[in-house]
Amino acid sequence: MALEDGEKPGSTLVVVRKPNDCIILLLRVVAFLATLSATLVMALNKETKTLVVATVGTTQVKATLTAKFQHNPANVYFVVANAMASFHNLLMIIVHLCGGKFKDKGLRLVMMAILDMMTVALASSGDGAATFMAQLGKKGNSHARWNKICDKFGKFCDHGGGALIASYIGLLLLVVITVLSIIKLLKTK
Repeated sequence: MALEDGEKPGSTLVVVRKPNDCIILLLRVVAFLATLSATLVMALNKETKTLVVATVGTTQVKATLTAKFQHNPANVYFVVANAMASFHNLLMIIVHLCGGKFKDKGLRLVMMAILDMMTVALASSGDGAATFMAQLGKKGNSHARWNKICDKFGKFCDHGGGALIASYIGLLLLVVITVLSIIKLLKTK
């Protein structure tokens, strides 16, 4: 059949449709909600515990310790990166809804694709940094003599893990949006 139509044997034609604007808008809204929830959960993550640090005779010496996201620069970066990704998604939703007012649609599509790629890089680096610190908090590092803290601050670690899951969902959606934005850009030519 392929030889009758003048095609080479084994070659196939793949048709890529232009992504529907409603699909991209829906993905942006879900990505916005995922990154916003990751930002809020990590930013409000705090746990206070009173621990026995020593025993003198029969008297226990106690210390009250607090675990906050601000105590770790990687978690602060995670919050800032997800907040910026949320802001980017919100801005792109507004541009999408009010986009008919812009005259140069080609420039808008190029700028959206570039900003989407930059946001993916930013969110990915924030997720990587926070994931590394979460693993360190869960397992510790015996070579550096860093003790694990998740056995003492379970709620803090659980909330951080939930924020990471939400952020990775947002990152996955941002990658899909970036691919769809580039396909849309290529299909306009």
